[in-house]
Amino acid sequence: MTYTKFTLRLSAALLALSACSPLPPPAAPASPPPHAAAVQAQQPADSGPLLHIDSARSLIVATVRRGGMLARLGHDHVVASHAISGSVSPSRNHADFTFRLDQMKIDEADLRQAAGLEKQPSADAIEGTRFNMLNKVLDADRYPLVRVQAERLATDQPLRVAITLHGVTRTLEVPVELREEAGAIQVKGAFTLKQTDFGLTPFSVMAGAMSVQDQMELRFDLLAK
Repeated sequence: MTYTKFTLRLSAALLALSACSPLPPPAAPASPPPHAAAVQAQQPADSGPLLHIDSARSLIVATVRRGGMLARLGHDHVVASHAISGSVSPSRNHADFTFRLDQMKIDEADLRQAAGLEKQPSADAIEGTRFNMLNKVLDADRYPLVRVQAERLATDQPLRVAITLHGVTRTLEVPVELREEAGAIQVKGAFTLKQTDFGLTPFSVMAGAMSVQDQMELRFDLLAK
């Protein structure tokens, strides 16, 4: 094999590996948020009856898209949490819940289709993305939880939502569709977040020719009863 052919094959292999790499390692964060059970234990005694998140009927999904001149060589990814734990206090118009990073699912076929992503990555590519995301990006062993606190300030107004990821908390207003029926509350919505808002640097190689876009698209459908 000539030197030129070897170099071309090595470059192609590096591109294939980098195409499915997730976000870059975040900046050094603060200590992790408490577990959901501990959070609920801190609820004031006069908070009234609590509704609990029905994990089997709740979902949080993030779509992370590729960028750069060589984006066609990579994949967009869909990351979803089906295991959400927490509570809603109707009397206080307040919700507090968490989900574990190591329980998130990567590139489920039906969710990719719902996000408009046609090409399905291979099982090896999905596993590589999951490993890199948890170990090289999110440090999930050390910071296993994402915590969300939401407050409804007034009827027909957006929710005020505080999201804590890897020790960084950001607060924003999120428009939602809220329905109350038979003692249950369902909330749906969609919004965007920037990785840089949480101290993350979007992944890139070859001077940005292949990269991950800063903006992430999130949607959620939560049921509490």
